[in-house]
Amino acid sequence: MARGESSWSTLQARAIATLWRRLAGRRLATLWRLARLVGPLVEQLSRRERRVTRTNLAEVYPSRSPAERRQLSRQSLTHSTATMLELGFAWMGDPDRVEASILKVHGRELLDEARAEGRGVIVLAPHFGNWEVLNFWLSGHFPFTAMYEPPKLAPLDPIIRQGRERQGASLVPTNSRGVAALLKALKRSEAVGILPDQEPDWGSGVFAPFFGRLAYTATLLPKLVARTEARVVTGVALRLPGKGFALHFLAADARVYDPDEVTSATGVNASVEAAIALDPAQYQWEYKRYRKTPEEAEGRPDFKRFRLY
Repeated sequence: MARGESSWSTLQARAIATLWRRLAGRRLATLWRLARLVGPLVEQLSRRERRVTRTNLAEVYPSRSPAERRQLSRQSLTHSTATMLELGFAWMGDPDRVEASILKVHGRELLDEARAEGRGVIVLAPHFGNWEVLNFWLSGHFPFTAMYEPPKLAPLDPIIRQGRERQGASLVPTNSRGVAALLKALKRSEAVGILPDQEPDWGSGVFAPFFGRLAYTATLLPKLVARTEARVVTGVALRLPGKGFALHFLAADARVYDPDEVTSATGVNASVEAAIALDPAQYQWEYKRYRKTPEEAEGRPDFKRFRLY
């Protein structure tokens, strides 16, 4: 990186960190009101986010009218804006305030029972609600390990890392060393977190249905289950606008335990769908979940490595 680019990145990181610190002490009601003001602007000015969100909603909810999908798009981008505004709260806010903002915890017994049986717990944490609040709670109540990929804006790395680790979470890289660390944690009957809706690199996934359309889905989960007999649950922090959060832990679709990678990936996607059903507006629809296609895989010289549904 050139010296000028490095200086600019540092300035950007400082500005973002300053904003997070200033917002960290604000009431959630204030942050939600701000999100409701800024969210519509994000939809109007951020053409890419608006386009991708509306395209995804048309794919997954074809029976809804265009007006209903436009309204859902606005609501979704408002919730995504709220998540960004709440990052300072989750990472830098007073821990007692963050803990107090979690008003309800549904399904905690799924985690407790698994650990009582000497089994590790794999928490599938989709981009829903405020996943950083979920990380805060998990790492404060259980030995917790999660994969972490440094941000593109490198100077933000220590700030984000400190925020995610401050309750005791162990962050591991998104490579073979990280996978080995996850396995060790599960064998110690601990909890690990996986983002189930991120599109993996070629060769690390299979095509499985997500809302009826094939999506390239990671195959890390069946490998972890096969070697540890861990229990799988889906975890989300549902936003209660202006009030706080309700954590929901849901038993994963039974197919996640199948040794066949396509079947397991289908179960993963079904588990994410079940979480989204809690409130579709709180899912981050601006992510290009269908970017990789089976047609693209067929054109690759190493096509045999890729499994199709």
